[in-house]
Amino acid sequence: MSGTGSTAEVGTPSARSRALAVLRVRSRALAAVLLPAALAVVLVAARMTGRLAGAPWPAVTLAVCAVAALVLLAGGIFGAVVLRARPAVTPTVPLSEAAAPDLYRLVRDLADRMDVPAPSAIALTPDCDSWLEDRAHAAHRRAGVRASGGIAGPAGPESEPGAAPVLVIGSPFLWWMRVAELRAVLAPVVAGTGPSAHPDIADARGFVRGLDAAVDVGSRPGLGWIAHCARLLLRLCRTDAAEMERGVAAAAADRAQGVDYGLRIVAQEQVGLAYAGWDRLLTRVALPAWRMGRWPAHLDAGVVSALTELSRRDRLADEFTSRLGERPACDLLEQPGAVDEATSLLAARLFHGGPAEAGPDWSPVDWAAYPEEVVDRKWRTEAARLHTALDALSVPAGLPRSPAAPQTPPKPPVPARTAASGPAPAPAATPGSAPAAAPGPVTAPAGPSAGPGRDAAVGGIPAFVPPAEDGFGGPTLERVLAYLTDPTGEAAAADALAGRIGGDLAREERAAGSAAGPGRTGGADTLPLFPLQPPRSGRDLLADHVTALVCCAAVDSAGAAPGLDWLDGPVLLVGGRRRADLAPRVLSLVEDGDPAPLREWLAEVGVRPEKPVRLV
Repeated sequence: MSGTGSTAEVGTPSARSRALAVLRVRSRALAAVLLPAALAVVLVAARMTGRLAGAPWPAVTLAVCAVAALVLLAGGIFGAVVLRARPAVTPTVPLSEAAAPDLYRLVRDLADRMDVPAPSAIALTPDCDSWLEDRAHAAHRRAGVRASGGIAGPAGPESEPGAAPVLVIGSPFLWWMRVAELRAVLAPVVAGTGPSAHPDIADARGFVRGLDAAVDVGSRPGLGWIAHCARLLLRLCRTDAAEMERGVAAAAADRAQGVDYGLRIVAQEQVGLAYAGWDRLLTRVALPAWRMGRWPAHLDAGVVSALTELSRRDRLADEFTSRLGERPACDLLEQPGAVDEATSLLAARLFHGGPAEAGPDWSPVDWAAYPEEVVDRKWRTEAARLHTALDALSVPAGLPRSPAAPQTPPKPPVPARTAASGPAPAPAATPGSAPAAAPGPVTAPAGPSAGPGRDAAVGGIPAFVPPAEDGFGGPTLERVLAYLTDPTGEAAAADALAGRIGGDLAREERAAGSAAGPGRTGGADTLPLFPLQPPRSGRDLLADHVTALVCCAAVDSAGAAPGLDWLDGPVLLVGGRRRADLAPRVLSLVEDGDPAPLREWLAEVGVRPEKPVRLV
């Protein structure tokens, strides 16, 4: 017997047998709830017929009846929660038949060829995956939730009792894949509507989803016992539920064997490539824009550019570019641009936690405007944060060194009394005197009053307060180079500055989260569902901020320009060409305290470190 025939025999029957095992768990739970009531009925009947006369049966009967009543009450509450709790729905972009008639026609043709029910609706998700999702739960009809996954609105056909599942398609597939490739990839997914229509499988899935929703309801105050009971039942049926889904998948894959099987093998390569490009686009390109309060309005179109660039760089992917002459799957949509914008906004909501709608502080950005409105603004914001941290550490604001000045960097800040008892970092101001080697006529302040560029008295002992502007008329790159230079290689100053930047950034993120807190929900609907940003070390943050300052200085004094690389995100363009050799030189400064490589790079590009940098 062939492997295909074997799969056909064990697919759906195996899934059905596992579904019955899941339903037996439900039956046993129901029996456990009814058992005290049955015992109470027996005792009451025996008492009424005189079979259990005398002590202690009256007290026993009363106690059993009380326990039965409590168990029935708790079981009724738990059952009502399981039946009425709204299962989690994946946030998606609904796609009506009027918006994609050709796509609906393609899916129905697939369903007819495999002799399975057609999906009740189609929705898009900003992810590289496709699946079937049942949205026929009664709670969805009561809430009026459409395929948008949480946005209130009139219930669609997917919420009708007994409706077929919704087909959820990853939006990057529509833009990167060709029509034939998309049909081959969707065939096994659409075939899953056949096993899903089986009453036992549908009933078992509904029971498991109800338990999962009950766990979320049990997180509310006073309902913890509901979550405990739901988790217990989930543990009892977990293995059978997992095997049931494997059986459904096996049956669907076997049914789709005869539909574009050879093309599906080639299309699976495109799935992996699309995932790689989508991940790079989100983490390197979209995430910096989201942090700036902007969201790229055409992420799906951007993934095509990213994958085309990846194919150009990778000699093994050269053959993929020949596909671009075929009809893309996005041609199956009536308005691809509008759909792309909707999925891009949803991606920002899922992966970053942005608002569900555009607003003054959350506006779209086109790819053509990305370098100026995102990259340049990101660099200048980070440069401003870097200088703010230097100000907080009481670092002299970029005053040039005299040849006689020692070449050791300023030390991390110490309390004012300790600083007064030891040598002050050069250049330092003494009460009533001007800073050493200051260019131009810098007048020293008189009197005990404190302010920018003056000496504040802390406990009667002077302490340096950095001036608002440095000796060059503003924040400079020279100030950072002088602070981070460390001939010993220990980079203690870098650690102090990195810690300050990390603290400032954490406070900004907490403030932003508090501002967005009232509009967010808890539990299963908490956003972002899939945060992209991994934890970054203090040195990484410092390197990013120093790089941003260098790029700002290059733009202001060397005629450079911000740019966008589809795979690497923000880049610096010098003479119209990308300069990718900056990162190791910045790391040499941050990690080892050695500014020589970076100074050589600055001299080569024509950047003047002493020139003030324009900040946001």
